[in-house]
Amino acid sequence: MKILIQNGHIVDPSQSKDGLGNILIEDGRIKEVWMQDDSHEKIIKKMKSIPEIRTIDASGLFVLPGLVDMHTHLREPGYEYKETIKTGTLAAIKGGFTSVCPMPNTNPTNDSDVVTSYIIKKSLQEGFCSVFPVGAITKNSKGEELAEIGLMVDAGAVAFSDDGRPVMNSLVMRRALEYCKSFNVAIISHAEDLNLSDSGVMNEGSLSTSLGMRGIPSAAEEIIIARDIILAERTGGRLHIAHVSTEGSVRLIKQAKNNGLNITAETCPHYFTITENAVKGFNTNAKVNPPLRTLKDIDAIKQGIIDGTIDVIATDHAPHHKDEKNQEFDKSPFGISGLETALSLSLKLVHDGIMTLSKIVEKMAYVPARILNINKGTLKVGSDADITIIDLNKEWKVDALSFASLGKNTPFDGWELKGAPIITICNGRVFEFDYFKK
Repeated sequence: MKILIQNGHIVDPSQSKDGLGNILIEDGRIKEVWMQDDSHEKIIKKMKSIPEIRTIDASGLFVLPGLVDMHTHLREPGYEYKETIKTGTLAAIKGGFTSVCPMPNTNPTNDSDVVTSYIIKKSLQEGFCSVFPVGAITKNSKGEELAEIGLMVDAGAVAFSDDGRPVMNSLVMRRALEYCKSFNVAIISHAEDLNLSDSGVMNEGSLSTSLGMRGIPSAAEEIIIARDIILAERTGGRLHIAHVSTEGSVRLIKQAKNNGLNITAETCPHYFTITENAVKGFNTNAKVNPPLRTLKDIDAIKQGIIDGTIDVIATDHAPHHKDEKNQEFDKSPFGISGLETALSLSLKLVHDGIMTLSKIVEKMAYVPARILNINKGTLKVGSDADITIIDLNKEWKVDALSFASLGKNTPFDGWELKGAPIITICNGRVFEFDYFKK
């Protein structure tokens, strides 16, 4: 099938493109890209010579590389009542993501080539977008013995993490960094000192005290980040810090980068959008790990995004069944369903004049693809036709019940947002939704 996207504003940081242009898609790949400064007559001639073509008028819209979420949870296998590969990838498409990387905390844990292969096969059969599994660092994510990393790499794993659980044993973490170095894959660190978090359920501070809830101090995150930075320096391994939430974490990562260390970091929209105050009234939809922090932390994270300390904006999409979230606050599981709101929440940084759209695309498409060594996040000729077309000024209201994800657990239900994906194209397959219509 041939598709022509006409008159859209193309934003592609991988090629430093930012201007009006046209894109031709053929057989699921990008065939040609014509920018406004190309010969108009040349473009018209080429367009007229293309038979049986579907034309998409992108006038007034922005045409971006398909977004890449390097930190998500699809729950399958084992927890299909929370989410499936089918529903999770559909949620991704609705959110503008064409590639997602599911974390290994499934049942069984993705700690073998068998489970990795299963996830990839199931995604090819039922998925709506590309799926690149993240394998477990240790067997059953227990933090005791390295998993079969080499076999999982061969099967298609693109990174390794025990996300949801930290690797508390420093020697095991060192060995993981050393071993993964030979495969040129990153270790994604869930930074949490379990002895300090001590079964906490929200940010430690005056609010947790007033609510009578056990708190998780910022130090629980920062101590493990400091340890992993030291180990990365020692081993030369590729370290990626997941879901950064504190001012101190940003400071540690910035210092490490200034020292020339090979580390990258991510945060999520909820960490630069809402504070711990969202849990008032014991709102379990705002219960997440690491927890929502303070306004001071939000300001530091925004600055880290601006100055490049934080490389990636990911979702940490963590869907749960409504009955699980509808429990007492301390019993409810951690997690926010984020695939369908992440882009719009991030675009607020553009509307507030904090960042350019190009920088947002860089952190949500190009850089995560580069960290993972996957050929995504670009509109280069010959690349997969993964494209997100957005209306930067589209105003819409979040309605959790209309989520494609099985997880309706979001603290943003009812929020009025500005900017949304209108069309998502994945491997040349076109998806249009009326979800964002007013």
